[in-house]
This record gives sequence, C-alpha cells and structure tokens, in this order.
Amino acid sequence: YAASKAAIAGITLTLSDELAARNIRVNTVNPGPVDTGYMTDEVRRHVLEQFPGGRMATPDDPARLVVWLLSDESQWVTGQVINTEGGFSRWK
Repeated sequence: YAASKAAIAGITLTLSDELAARNIRVNTVNPGPVDTGYMTDEVRRHVLEQFPGGRMATPDDPARLVVWLLSDESQWVTGQVINTEGGFSRWK
C-alpha cells in the first residue's frame, strides 16, 4: 500500500512536469476514510475515535476539492499530492 501511494506521488510529479508546457495540471487527491454507509458499526466507531474533528468525511468533502482543482481558481496548483482526511493521519 505504501509503495503504491509513493508511486502515485511520483507519477503526479513527473506528469505535472511533462504536461506543464501544454497547460495541463496534474494533482492527486488522497482521501481518508469516507462515510459511505458500507462500514459496520464497529468499524465506524473505531475509525471515528481516531478523528480529531469527531467525524469522517462525506463523499462531498473530497469532491469539493476536486471541483476546485478543476476550476480556474486553482490554475497555479500542479504537482501536488493533497490529503483530504481531516487530520486522520496525524492523530492515529
């Protein structure tokens, strides 16, 4: 898993360099746990205990970032690996 994430980060950087001359931006969104209704109650409680904000993301949370990345407002953002996980990885 860690090797795959590192590979995706590397691909993001490489593609952002290679495609910049064509005005193509390349970014990666790394969502943390998203409450989609597929977790058992036990797993959901365990995951929630690890969030500093007391809630998991809804599908709309990472989606809003993607919409922004696709907009002209983010035209100076490229080659980024963006974690959308509400601080989950810092508090485990």
